[in-house]
Amino acid sequence: MLTNVENETIHGIEVERVPYFYPYIGLSQSARQQMDKKGGNAFSFHLLKKLIDENNVDLIHLHTGKRIGSIGRSVARFRNIPYVISLHGGIHDVPDSEIASWTEPSNGALEWGKLLGYFTGSRRVLQDAAAIICVGHREYLETRRMYPNNRVVHLPNGVDHQRFSQGNGIRFRQQYNIPILAPLALTIGRIDPQKNQHNLISNWPQILKNNPKAHLLMIGAITNEKYYQKLLNTIEELKLQDNVHIINGLDPVDNDLTDAYHAADVFVLPSVHEPFGIVILEAWSAGLPVIASNVGGIRHLVKNNVDGLTYEAGDNSQLVRHVSNLFQNKDLAFNIAEAGTRKVEQQYDWSHICGQLTGLYHDVINNHGNAKMTESCL
Repeated sequence: MLTNVENETIHGIEVERVPYFYPYIGLSQSARQQMDKKGGNAFSFHLLKKLIDENNVDLIHLHTGKRIGSIGRSVARFRNIPYVISLHGGIHDVPDSEIASWTEPSNGALEWGKLLGYFTGSRRVLQDAAAIICVGHREYLETRRMYPNNRVVHLPNGVDHQRFSQGNGIRFRQQYNIPILAPLALTIGRIDPQKNQHNLISNWPQILKNNPKAHLLMIGAITNEKYYQKLLNTIEELKLQDNVHIINGLDPVDNDLTDAYHAADVFVLPSVHEPFGIVILEAWSAGLPVIASNVGGIRHLVKNNVDGLTYEAGDNSQLVRHVSNLFQNKDLAFNIAEAGTRKVEQQYDWSHICGQLTGLYHDVINNHGNAKMTESCL
């Protein structure tokens, strides 16, 4: 979550944020902002010092690799403690177009940060980790293949089921001027080509043929301004201003977020690449039927015609049929939503996931003395 708040408490945990920089010459301010939104390859001497000075640390948990991850690796080696790393972004299962978008903001700038990566071992962050945690199943299989000598664990994301099971959909519709009785499809995710909201918008006229009063709601932070403008232009070209709504992000703790799920009739995730799909867990917790593209971690998460409907990315006719079908077939919508809710309760509530993570922490710490990290730097 991008914020300028240096210190705060979240769910009873003290959070401290430190300054960072991008080691490039000639990087524009707009490029820095774009890299912030896309998880650019930053570095922080402040973080390095904080981790070295912090008392009573038994383990470091990284949620990124590259240069920031290499800081955690270096400190772990210095302090002779283990570290684990979670792979959230699908680094082994990413379309070439998505990879290109990660590096696009730095095009034309001179990168000098490779020296930092050399001295901190940025290329060995995964190889030297005591455990690699994969939230997506496809990522897990690929990581096991690439790192056969590492401990690789499949530990999916979780959800606060209790929180998302409650919400005021009527209040939300009134606040955002969405007709109370209109069929409403919801998608939540960054406004970015990866999330593929444009596919939904461009096919909405076909959905309106079967459901003339249907509305589409998109919620997400804008991480690609050019793509956002493309969405707005398509909405205008197709004359969908009265039927398509875009909310530029909601704070994760905002009640409007949970209310949005309860305002909707169907949840759709049309991503072209999705390592896991935590918003599907939130939709299931809210009792929503889910439609999702059959990509990445979704293939393992959603069981087609049981707890959701899946379609092949790019199959527009199948997408239209699924949305129209769930708007009209209330029994089907109820049955797959109920199956999804049961799955969340039994497998994905944070109480289950945190228990597994805590067990992994203890195991890694207890076994650290039995296996030395690789000694070479790179």
